[in-house]
Amino acid sequence: MTFNRRLFLASLTATLAAPMVKAQTRPRVIIIGGGAGGATAARYLAKDSKGALDVVLVEPSQTYYTCFFSNLYLGGFRSFESLGHSYDKLAAAYGINIVHDLATGVDRAAKTVTLASGNTLPYDKLVLSPGIDFIDGSVAGWSLAAQDAMPHAYKGGTQQPLQAQIAAMRPGGTFAMVAPPNPYRCPPGPYERASMVATYLQANNPTAKILILDPKDKFSKQALFEEGWNKHYPGMITRIGPDMGGSAIEVRPDTMEVVVDGEAEKVDVCNVIPAQRAGDIASIAGVTENNWAPVHADSMLSRLDENIYVLGDATNQGDMPKSGFSANSQAKVAANHIRGALTGSPVFPAKYANTCWSLIAADDGVKVGASYAPTPEKIASVDTFISQTGEDAALRKATYNESLGWYTGITTDMFG
Repeated sequence: MTFNRRLFLASLTATLAAPMVKAQTRPRVIIIGGGAGGATAARYLAKDSKGALDVVLVEPSQTYYTCFFSNLYLGGFRSFESLGHSYDKLAAAYGINIVHDLATGVDRAAKTVTLASGNTLPYDKLVLSPGIDFIDGSVAGWSLAAQDAMPHAYKGGTQQPLQAQIAAMRPGGTFAMVAPPNPYRCPPGPYERASMVATYLQANNPTAKILILDPKDKFSKQALFEEGWNKHYPGMITRIGPDMGGSAIEVRPDTMEVVVDGEAEKVDVCNVIPAQRAGDIASIAGVTENNWAPVHADSMLSRLDENIYVLGDATNQGDMPKSGFSANSQAKVAANHIRGALTGSPVFPAKYANTCWSLIAADDGVKVGASYAPTPEKIASVDTFISQTGEDAALRKATYNESLGWYTGITTDMFG
């Protein structure tokens, strides 16, 4: 399939001035954001509607880099290139119109999306899957203007500068991480990152230290990570929680210092992961409350607009963690609901699942997960599972290998 973006945008814009023409066309679904939620929703809408829907995916990036597994790049277990995925199959195999542009506005009354290019696209249903953005001022002394000196590396494709800084650390230097407060993307992510940085340093800078400055009393898989750190990296990783000043952190990018309880400490690398909120387009569309987008648990339909669905990290949906697996699961529920609303196809009861794998060291993988069901109030956890401390090496290796299979499976599910 050959896609002419200029002609496509012109045809979409023309329908705004021709209501009679629009009424004769297929119902149009616009998806904003091409990650685990958006790409999955686009693919399932296109393949299951069998041409009955006009599916448009708006995503500024030509290549999608997964956040999940990006820590393994920092640890040397994956190449950066292996995290990148093309949208070509979505266009060629499923007839999805891919618009590589930034969505800058949503007119809910007119049911249109405005792009940075100036084009305006009409929709019948809109899916927002914008991921996360950061809350300015959540870490004293840090802003996006400081991310070159103190990178967050917490969005897809942003890990290379942090890796370069780690590789350039002086012998015996200190890597500091400012962990985020709840809720945030990938609850085990900062602690897997500490593990992967420790793996790299152990091989390349074995006298270096890792300092985790954490505002939370506890964190996901804590017992598993702490057991692994003591086993694989004894004496290398220190975590300072809120009882020791972890909730009152200041950073000084110009002097590469962290300030804990009023005392400044020089560090070599500082990875600042700020507090988070729904991606900008969700608040621009007016579907957020208290930084996140509330949704109906049985459909992922916004509680604030009957024609907008919100997926993944941007949502306030209940018990599911903000993860790629969660977004993928939610996208399938939303796609089924949208097809039912626009084509009259059957709508099946919503079911959700999530598993989060983490790598602590080579072949030492752990996981946590659950299945979920909708209630009137939220998506509620039904049953859970988690790896146990003291597991043997064969089981941990099998868990890691399971995660490799999942990565292949989910990226195929997203992109075809």
